[in-house]
Amino acid sequence: MRDGPDRVEWPTILLLAATYAVWGLGTTVGYSLSPVLGMVLTGVAIAQFSSLQHEVLHGHPFRSAALNEALVFPALSLTVPYGRFRDTHLAHHHDPILTDPYDDPESNYLDPKVWGTLARWQQAVLRANNTLLGRVLIGPLVGNFLWLRSEAKLAARGEPGVRRDWLKHLAGFVPLVAWLWFAAMPWWAYLLAAWIGHALLKIRTYLEHRAHEAPRARTVIIEDRGPLALLFLNNNLHVVHHMHPAVPWYRLPAIYGANRAHYLRRNDHYHYRSYAEIFRRHLLRAKDPVPHPLMPRD
Repeated sequence: MRDGPDRVEWPTILLLAATYAVWGLGTTVGYSLSPVLGMVLTGVAIAQFSSLQHEVLHGHPFRSAALNEALVFPALSLTVPYGRFRDTHLAHHHDPILTDPYDDPESNYLDPKVWGTLARWQQAVLRANNTLLGRVLIGPLVGNFLWLRSEAKLAARGEPGVRRDWLKHLAGFVPLVAWLWFAAMPWWAYLLAAWIGHALLKIRTYLEHRAHEAPRARTVIIEDRGPLALLFLNNNLHVVHHMHPAVPWYRLPAIYGANRAHYLRRNDHYHYRSYAEIFRRHLLRAKDPVPHPLMPRD
């Protein structure tokens, strides 16, 4: 299902322009007025930029993949090359593998056998990371450590495309470094801003998927229409996005609203009313165990 009539998706283009503007203001005027204000604005812009990269990898806002990639070329998020994000995320969109610790690149579960080999302190860190508060506070560090370790292994063994995409990502640092050379924000503050951006994204990914026998019932619906829905480009309506990945973000709410009962039946009513409900229920209490509950332990 592709939203054919829109050859140029102006809402996405305008939002990307606004995102770059907020990022630029955060690193300059905002930081000069207040370092905290500057880092918050920049962190929010980095999270929005990542959401727009997600939109781009699904073929928006233009029909040209090269033109779309050029729009999100700068390495604003620091640790995630666009090409690697694209390849791993598109692999994740194969619904039968969702949540599988080995086949789903975005799974937060571990094989119970692997879990049993971890030291107690490692298990404690991962348990803390499985609460929403932990995912926001330490999730960016845990996630980036695991991500970069995995990418280093793939690059070392010559996995196709990995070195190429990291080299392109290094080129994406050129405009970032050039801007920060003259901007008010120092590098240490930009690192904190990037941490804020990654932390915000952890709210979105916290419970997007669950372990379930049926692949169609593994993907969540969060009926939120507030600022986080915009920040995440309506990916809170995640089962709708998985069923129609070529539909632009601004059309997802109408599609869901017209077929709400259908989507809730399809995902076996895995849904929340809002992100506020998620914070109330899971800020300090994990939704899931770290070991995949449907995989054998012996």
